[in-house]
Amino acid sequence: MTISATWYTDPGCPWAYSATPALTALRWRYGDQLKWRLVTIGLTEDASQYESRGLTPGRMAKVALAFRRYGMPFATEPKPRVAATSRACRAIVATRLLDPTREVEVHRALQLTQFTSPIVLDDDEDLVRTLRRVPGLDAGAIVAAIDDDSVIAAYDADRDESRDAAGSPTEFQGKGATTDDGRVRYTAPSIVFENEDGRRLEAGGFQPVEAYDVCIANLDPTLHREAPPDSPLAILRRFPEGLVTEEVALIMTHGNAAPDRLAAESALVDLVADGSARRIALGDDALWQDARAPAFGELARLERATAAA
Repeated sequence: MTISATWYTDPGCPWAYSATPALTALRWRYGDQLKWRLVTIGLTEDASQYESRGLTPGRMAKVALAFRRYGMPFATEPKPRVAATSRACRAIVATRLLDPTREVEVHRALQLTQFTSPIVLDDDEDLVRTLRRVPGLDAGAIVAAIDDDSVIAAYDADRDESRDAAGSPTEFQGKGATTDDGRVRYTAPSIVFENEDGRRLEAGGFQPVEAYDVCIANLDPTLHREAPPDSPLAILRRFPEGLVTEEVALIMTHGNAAPDRLAAESALVDLVADGSARRIALGDDALWQDARAPAFGELARLERATAAA
């Protein structure tokens, strides 16, 4: 049995980014028993939409100070300008059409770049640099396809679907948002779970991992649920792209206990010390990888490339 998970998200949303540890924990617990379908929201088509709300690079950088409490790495260096999210969303959609197994990896790379570097995600050269962090991906081809008719049509379909939350449990919980045209959209990272019998449960907007877990348990209690491992090395080997400290800490958490971030980081440091793992500085935290995995492009290298452009 499998459960489908329709995931409404946007790489420029700090709430979606902050939910990453919970979603990674679901991937650990349920693996291929969850069939993910990513739907891009498209929060903004033009940077002027943010500017009209009084947002500046400095104000947006300060968002990190409020969101760090959820555990994902953030950098507070202001970007050179405010950027819209449309082109980054279309890069995800282009990946869906050209290299469909890499869509989630591309979304993750865009998020990490958005919130831990000065790179802007509506500049095509910066998008190429960002997507080169995904091993084996033809970043140039993905970005070149952003303006293709097929990509725009698929992106528009995503945006339309994400704006169909009127009357939903998401709206009932106050987790929806009203768009300029009066439609109610799903906020990132809303997830709609559905079992093979067609029964649906919604977890609208930002939720703790327990909310997602309760939905899954009620839809199919016969699924295998992977227990937390004794060592973070098993986690790094399951996720060769690398994880940040909070992701590892949450996967290692038993029951509804609070994640022990200090213990997780201590164990990760031990793995680096004995050569089993590598540590890549990222914002105010780090990305930890199995030492045998291809190295995820370092933030410092991306920053140097941006400065030289």
